[in-house]
Amino acid sequence: MIAWFCRCRLFDVVPWLAIGALVLSACDTLPSANVMQPSVPPAAPAEQKNAGIAPPTPAGTAVTPYQLPSLTGPGSEDQLVPLSPPVLPPLTPGTVRVALLVPLSGRQADLGQSMLDAAQMALFDIADQRFELLPYDTGGTPEGAAAAAQFAVGDGVSVILGPLLAGSVQAAAPSAWAANVPVIAFSSDRSVAGDGVYVMGFTPGTEVARVVSYAYSQGLMRFALLAPDDPYGARVVAALDDAAAATGAIVTRVELYDPTTDDFDSVIQRLVDPTRPNRSFLGEDAGPQQRNRRVRQLTLARLNAEGNPAALPFDAVLVADGGRRLQAIAAHLPVHGIDPSSAHILGTGAWDEPGTGAEPALLGGWFAAPQPDFRAEFDQRYTETYGRAPARLATLAYDATALAAVLAQTPGGGAFDEKTLTDPRGFAGRDGIFRFQPDGVAERALAVLRVERHGAEVISKAPTTFEPQ
Repeated sequence: MIAWFCRCRLFDVVPWLAIGALVLSACDTLPSANVMQPSVPPAAPAEQKNAGIAPPTPAGTAVTPYQLPSLTGPGSEDQLVPLSPPVLPPLTPGTVRVALLVPLSGRQADLGQSMLDAAQMALFDIADQRFELLPYDTGGTPEGAAAAAQFAVGDGVSVILGPLLAGSVQAAAPSAWAANVPVIAFSSDRSVAGDGVYVMGFTPGTEVARVVSYAYSQGLMRFALLAPDDPYGARVVAALDDAAAATGAIVTRVELYDPTTDDFDSVIQRLVDPTRPNRSFLGEDAGPQQRNRRVRQLTLARLNAEGNPAALPFDAVLVADGGRRLQAIAAHLPVHGIDPSSAHILGTGAWDEPGTGAEPALLGGWFAAPQPDFRAEFDQRYTETYGRAPARLATLAYDATALAAVLAQTPGGGAFDEKTLTDPRGFAGRDGIFRFQPDGVAERALAVLRVERHGAEVISKAPTTFEPQ
């Protein structure tokens, strides 16, 4: 078996290439990797199963995380009572301890558990017996993340993986910075990067730059944007401006909407022609069925009308949203003449989820995301191991743990300095190649995908090297 994660070469980078020290035979004895638990000896190495692949932890068995401050006792609902951190054995020479900060309780507990499971898979695939992973439960709160970072620093970790959200990253960073411990966070908010914090999440800037560059190469020059009026929307606005400046494209319309609104008809009307009187096509008092029926009637009427509709002031519109809001926005686009015959529909990584093709108006739309086949084998192995599909962000935990395990095997017991982490050659993982830029933000090589009814098809493959083509 060839371990997936690797350091990229300058000229012969491929995502499945592994450095020589990581080539493992399926017939060889696999090295044991330790997931440390409070007051419990490290777990024994997992037994091998078919094709040399064994579950890092049996399905249904959870690794006990460190306990963090919790609410305890009657009348103390607003008071955090810190628990004593577990006592760990002292570090032996050559051992590298790595902290994993994820929410294993609270509203995001399922996501956190999926990320911990993925991290254990990376341990099995790559780490050796000198590598120790210390999982800490952040509870999904900044306070929990801050306490977790303090415990991790006290336990002598060399690097912190996580936490997940920007607020938690900001809370954890001071303790890590004071101890000169780098943080590889799973957030996609570039504003928290820098000063030893590296943001590994999928940032809108990379996604927008990739899809706009591809669209421009296909002859689309004028771009419009529909985005929520929130921090994510602001980042997309800035990313579209940067992408247009880099390619020579023109941004002709930008329309931001209240994230809580359901009046997308007015929003799209303003995008198409802000000078026309604002009027509702659907009726303010109409129920969901009546509104859907009215959308179909107006769409058919427009398509059956004689003559050509007025030209739109853009060649493509970027819809920076996902889930139910994306479906609601898309249902209104044809009513206002926005369809493949008049303007191309583009998306961000928020489109990279099952069910996007269920809305007919999105069929044929383009968006940028990691190439699906890069993570297909990971999804299959995870499902076979744990009996459930992984969360979409589980690959972040796998790649971060794999990166730490690879660097831990360098001479001297682990190289987590800025020069190593920002190596311009980058690294290859389950979501393709990536590298940390000097500002701490991950640059990723993404594919462009076209929305199909039952999935998405790659129409422009992700690069396999950061070297100029």
